[in-house]
Amino acid sequence: MNLSTAASFEAADAEPAVEQQLNRLLTENGPALLRLAASYTNTTSDRDDLFQDIAIALWKALPKFRGESSERTFLFRVAHNRAIDYLRRHRAPTTPIDPDAPLRDSRPNPEAGLAQEQQGERLRQAIHRLPLPYRQVITLTLEEMSYSEIAAILGVTETNVGVRLNRARQLLRQLLEKSK
Repeated sequence: MNLSTAASFEAADAEPAVEQQLNRLLTENGPALLRLAASYTNTTSDRDDLFQDIAIALWKALPKFRGESSERTFLFRVAHNRAIDYLRRHRAPTTPIDPDAPLRDSRPNPEAGLAQEQQGERLRQAIHRLPLPYRQVITLTLEEMSYSEIAAILGVTETNVGVRLNRARQLLRQLLEKSK
Protein backbone atom coordinates (compact mmCIF):
# COMPACT_ATOMS: atom_id res chain seq x y z
CA MET A 1 0.00 0.00 0.00
CA ASN A 2 1.52 3.33 -1.01
CA LEU A 3 1.17 6.64 0.82
CA SER A 4 -1.57 8.03 -1.43
CA THR A 5 -3.64 4.84 -1.00
CA ALA A 6 -3.23 5.09 2.77
CA ALA A 7 -4.26 8.74 2.65
CA SER A 8 -7.36 7.91 0.63
CA PHE A 9 -8.31 5.21 3.17
CA GLU A 10 -7.84 7.71 5.99
CA ALA A 11 -9.92 10.30 4.14
CA ALA A 12 -12.62 7.72 3.46
CA ASP A 13 -12.65 6.80 7.15
CA ALA A 14 -12.71 10.46 8.16
CA GLU A 15 -15.64 11.42 5.91
CA PRO A 16 -18.21 9.16 7.62
CA ALA A 17 -16.93 10.38 11.00
CA VAL A 18 -17.38 14.02 9.94
CA GLU A 19 -20.83 13.27 8.55
CA GLN A 20 -21.80 11.48 11.78
CA GLN A 21 -20.49 14.38 13.84
CA LEU A 22 -22.36 16.88 11.63
CA ASN A 23 -25.59 14.89 11.90
CA ARG A 24 -25.23 14.72 15.67
CA LEU A 25 -24.52 18.45 15.97
CA LEU A 26 -27.43 19.37 13.70
CA THR A 27 -29.75 17.04 15.62
CA GLU A 28 -28.69 18.53 18.95
CA ASN A 29 -28.52 22.18 17.82
CA GLY A 30 -30.76 22.39 14.75
CA PRO A 31 -33.62 24.30 16.42
CA ALA A 32 -31.17 26.81 17.92
CA LEU A 33 -29.46 27.26 14.55
CA LEU A 34 -32.85 27.83 12.90
CA ARG A 35 -33.63 30.52 15.48
CA LEU A 36 -30.21 32.08 14.87
CA ALA A 37 -30.83 32.03 11.10
CA ALA A 38 -34.28 33.58 11.63
CA SER A 39 -32.71 36.46 13.56
CA TYR A 40 -30.64 37.36 10.48
CA THR A 41 -33.40 36.96 7.87
CA ASN A 42 -36.90 38.24 7.16
CA THR A 43 -38.66 35.28 5.56
CA THR A 44 -38.97 31.57 6.19
CA SER A 45 -37.41 30.75 2.83
CA ASP A 46 -34.42 33.02 3.55
CA ARG A 47 -34.08 31.42 6.99
CA ASP A 48 -34.07 27.96 5.41
CA ASP A 49 -31.50 29.05 2.80
CA LEU A 50 -29.24 30.45 5.51
CA PHE A 51 -29.66 27.31 7.61
CA GLN A 52 -28.58 25.23 4.61
CA ASP A 53 -25.56 27.52 4.08
CA ILE A 54 -24.69 27.08 7.77
CA ALA A 55 -24.93 23.28 7.49
CA ILE A 56 -22.63 23.24 4.47
CA ALA A 57 -20.16 25.59 6.17
CA LEU A 58 -20.16 23.31 9.24
CA TRP A 59 -19.54 20.25 7.09
CA LYS A 60 -16.52 22.01 5.55
CA ALA A 61 -15.26 23.38 8.88
CA LEU A 62 -15.60 20.30 11.09
CA PRO A 63 -12.37 18.63 9.90
CA LYS A 64 -10.53 21.79 11.00
CA PHE A 65 -12.05 21.81 14.51
CA ARG A 66 -9.13 21.64 16.96
CA GLY A 67 -11.07 21.43 20.18
CA GLU A 68 -9.88 24.82 21.46
CA SER A 69 -13.47 25.65 22.41
CA SER A 70 -16.62 23.65 23.01
CA GLU A 71 -18.30 22.13 19.96
CA ARG A 72 -21.30 24.38 20.59
CA THR A 73 -19.16 27.53 20.59
CA PHE A 74 -17.43 26.38 17.41
CA LEU A 75 -20.78 25.58 15.82
CA PHE A 76 -22.24 29.00 16.62
CA ARG A 77 -19.06 30.78 15.53
CA VAL A 78 -19.30 29.11 12.12
CA ALA A 79 -23.04 29.91 11.99
CA HIS A 80 -22.43 33.54 12.96
CA ASN A 81 -19.74 33.97 10.29
CA ARG A 82 -21.99 32.38 7.68
CA ALA A 83 -24.89 34.64 8.68
CA ILE A 84 -22.74 37.77 8.43
CA ASP A 85 -21.60 36.66 4.98
CA TYR A 86 -25.22 35.99 4.03
CA LEU A 87 -26.17 39.53 5.07
CA ARG A 88 -23.33 40.97 3.03
CA ARG A 89 -24.42 39.04 -0.05
CA HIS A 90 -28.11 39.83 0.27
CA ARG A 91 -28.02 43.37 1.66
CA ALA A 92 -31.68 43.01 2.57
CA PRO A 93 -33.11 45.83 4.68
CA THR A 94 -34.32 44.69 8.07
CA THR A 95 -38.07 44.89 8.19
CA PRO A 96 -40.48 43.65 10.82
CA ILE A 97 -41.96 40.21 10.44
CA ASP A 98 -45.30 40.19 8.63
CA PRO A 99 -47.97 40.77 11.33
CA ASP A 100 -50.58 39.09 9.10
CA ALA A 101 -48.73 35.78 9.15
CA PRO A 102 -50.99 32.97 10.35
CA LEU A 103 -50.62 32.05 14.01
CA ARG A 104 -50.63 28.39 15.03
CA ASP A 105 -51.94 27.63 18.51
CA SER A 106 -52.12 24.02 19.60
CA ARG A 107 -52.68 24.75 23.29
CA PRO A 108 -55.97 23.93 25.01
CA ASN A 109 -56.91 27.53 25.94
CA PRO A 110 -57.11 29.43 22.65
CA GLU A 111 -57.38 32.92 24.19
CA ALA A 112 -54.39 32.50 26.51
CA GLY A 113 -52.44 30.83 23.72
CA LEU A 114 -53.23 33.63 21.32
CA ALA A 115 -52.23 36.29 23.85
CA GLN A 116 -48.94 34.48 24.53
CA GLU A 117 -48.32 34.02 20.80
CA GLN A 118 -48.97 37.72 20.17
CA GLN A 119 -46.62 38.67 22.97
CA GLY A 120 -43.95 36.37 21.55
CA GLU A 121 -44.48 37.85 18.09
CA ARG A 122 -44.12 41.39 19.48
CA LEU A 123 -40.84 40.35 21.10
CA ARG A 124 -39.57 38.69 17.88
CA GLN A 125 -40.45 41.81 15.90
CA ALA A 126 -38.73 44.05 18.44
CA ILE A 127 -35.60 41.87 18.42
CA HIS A 128 -35.58 41.94 14.63
CA ARG A 129 -35.64 45.76 14.69
CA LEU A 130 -32.53 45.97 16.88
CA PRO A 131 -29.19 46.89 15.30
CA LEU A 132 -27.30 43.74 14.31
CA PRO A 133 -24.72 43.75 17.17
CA TYR A 134 -27.53 43.93 19.74
CA ARG A 135 -29.63 41.34 17.89
CA GLN A 136 -26.66 38.97 17.93
CA VAL A 137 -26.12 39.10 21.70
CA ILE A 138 -29.84 38.84 22.47
CA THR A 139 -30.24 35.83 20.17
CA LEU A 140 -27.23 34.03 21.66
CA THR A 141 -28.33 34.91 25.21
CA LEU A 142 -31.75 33.43 24.51
CA GLU A 143 -29.89 30.25 23.48
CA GLU A 144 -28.55 30.22 27.07
CA MET A 145 -24.96 30.92 26.11
CA SER A 146 -22.54 32.41 28.60
CA TYR A 147 -20.81 35.74 28.10
CA SER A 148 -17.55 33.93 27.37
CA GLU A 149 -19.21 31.74 24.71
CA ILE A 150 -20.88 34.77 23.11
CA ALA A 151 -17.58 36.67 23.18
CA ALA A 152 -15.81 33.77 21.46
CA ILE A 153 -18.54 33.49 18.82
CA LEU A 154 -18.68 37.21 18.03
CA GLY A 155 -14.96 37.88 18.44
CA VAL A 156 -15.42 40.56 21.11
CA THR A 157 -14.61 40.82 24.81
CA GLU A 158 -16.93 39.61 27.55
CA THR A 159 -17.22 43.22 28.72
CA ASN A 160 -18.37 44.21 25.26
CA VAL A 161 -20.96 41.42 25.35
CA GLY A 162 -22.29 42.80 28.63
CA VAL A 163 -22.45 46.36 27.29
CA ARG A 164 -24.21 45.25 24.11
CA LEU A 165 -26.65 43.13 26.09
CA ASN A 166 -27.55 46.01 28.44
CA ARG A 167 -28.06 48.38 25.52
CA ALA A 168 -30.10 45.76 23.66
CA ARG A 169 -32.35 45.27 26.68
CA GLN A 170 -32.89 49.03 26.99
CA LEU A 171 -33.78 49.33 23.31
CA LEU A 172 -36.07 46.30 23.55
CA ARG A 173 -37.95 47.89 26.44
CA GLN A 174 -38.41 51.08 24.42
CA LEU A 175 -39.54 49.18 21.31
CA LEU A 176 -41.99 47.06 23.29
CA GLU A 177 -43.42 50.14 25.03
CA LYS A 178 -44.00 51.83 21.66
CA SER A 179 -45.73 48.76 20.23
CA LYS A 180 -48.38 48.56 22.98
